[in-house]
Amino acid sequence: MLEKLLTEQRNTKTMQLDKMSIHDILQLMNEEDQKVANLVALSIPAIEQAVELVVKSFHNKGRLIYIGAGTSGRLGILDAVECVPTFSTSPSKVQGLIAGGLSAFTQAVEGAEDSEEQGGHDLSEIDLSSKDTVIGIAASGRTPYVIGALKYAKKMGSNCISISCNKNSVISQHAKIAIEVETGSEILTGSTRLKAGTAQKLILNMISTVSMIKIGKVYQNLMVDVKATNAKLVERSKHIIMDATQVDYSTAEQFLIKSNQNVKIAIIMILLKCSYKEAIHKLDLSNGFIRNALSNQN
Repeated sequence: MLEKLLTEQRNTKTMQLDKMSIHDILQLMNEEDQKVANLVALSIPAIEQAVELVVKSFHNKGRLIYIGAGTSGRLGILDAVECVPTFSTSPSKVQGLIAGGLSAFTQAVEGAEDSEEQGGHDLSEIDLSSKDTVIGIAASGRTPYVIGALKYAKKMGSNCISISCNKNSVISQHAKIAIEVETGSEILTGSTRLKAGTAQKLILNMISTVSMIKIGKVYQNLMVDVKATNAKLVERSKHIIMDATQVDYSTAEQFLIKSNQNVKIAIIMILLKCSYKEAIHKLDLSNGFIRNALSNQN
């Protein structure tokens, strides 16, 4: 079964990989990687449907849950944790689960991915509900842990999405939306952290970013819900305010303070010339969308 998967087959271009020069290996890796974005493009219709389900979950106060094993699980966790500083989401809104638990993020846990039951158990531990969207990630498309997770999610009435790198994968059978990007053989046979992992990362970037845009976390192309948790992000917050309102650095700094480090509120205070409390009220009436808050004044 495993040997039939394209992600497990040998790449005819790299049969002499161990004899090639460093330059030639790098050149070939780059050539193979360049194919990935075009392959992902073929799945945009399915990715669009996935985003719609995630946005629906968010509007219903549900969550986005990534679940996978090995590289796939790590990529889900990576995307989830980045949502907190980028979009000021709570850690529970977007979560990543990995076979073997969080310790498996840095050290492989042998056999963890082989249990269907554990996939469902891990979702039950976070009180999965019908409001949530679960995205099962597996390059092979046949990981038991992910299959079990999707089976459980379906039973709970959650939205089920799968991401795999082989066509007609097993996990697709358990998903409402199946995203299949056939990345083909890796330059290093079976090492799906390469092209397959790159494809998965691109897709996760698309799903989380576009979903956040569609719930008001972005104004123009600015991350206006950034959480200023360090000096770099404080400076970025000031420049976002400057870009959105065309004020100078000093003014942006002042309004960031007046807004209690809330970039959105600072922007509304400046553009609508209103108080902190008024800005909060206007933003609430606009469901968190700055553009709506501004247009409602006309």
